[in-house]
Amino acid sequence: MKLTEAEWSVLEILWSEDRLAFGEITKALAPINGWSKNTVHTYLTRMESKGLVSIDRTQEKPYAAAVSREECAQHEREELLTKVYGGATGDLIAAFLKESSISQKEVKRLRQMLDEMEV
Repeated sequence: MKLTEAEWSVLEILWSEDRLAFGEITKALAPINGWSKNTVHTYLTRMESKGLVSIDRTQEKPYAAAVSREECAQHEREELLTKVYGGATGDLIAAFLKESSISQKEVKRLRQMLDEMEV
């Protein structure tokens, strides 16, 4: 389930509500992508065929995300880990920690997570 940036933007809108009408999606995407109604419709139908969007035409608000944010995020993490770090989780975490600032609260949380994993 490799998502394009455009698919992420559509899903971000769909994750914001349980169900949405076509007009609501079009209006929400306009400032982000500037897409026409036809483009939005094309994306929604393509994403439905990929299993990313659910369309129930019996509903007043027929459009919903068919995948969760967590499912998509997990896939993206796995792909990054495999592609860039060869599956070495420690290397990925070390790179993030080296290149980012981290609060004491986050340090404590990471230590607690590692302790719970009995690493």
